[in-house]
Amino acid sequence: MSTGDVTGSGSPEEIDEAERLDCSAVIADVWLLLDNECDTHARARLQSHIDTCAPCLEHYGIEQQLKSLVSRKCGGEQAPAGLRERLTLEIRKTVIIRETRG
Repeated sequence: MSTGDVTGSGSPEEIDEAERLDCSAVIADVWLLLDNECDTHARARLQSHIDTCAPCLEHYGIEQQLKSLVSRKCGGEQAPAGLRERLTLEIRKTVIIRETRG
């Protein structure tokens, strides 16, 4: 299913539109799933697709292993206080600029 929508045993009309996902969309959102940054509905849709699509399952597994490796090798380290402060300031500036333009 590397290029199509998730399909079940039924016809396309029987498949709820919310359950259809393109593989490229799933791959783009794998990190949201890994980082627990998606709502329960999105999580269920992504997981359902991954469970039935071998290429997406393989990609998910690779990303999961990468996340685990990075966590083991870099976990617990913190950025220097000055860097954190500069990043926080830049993020605030970006938010303020977007709010005034939006």
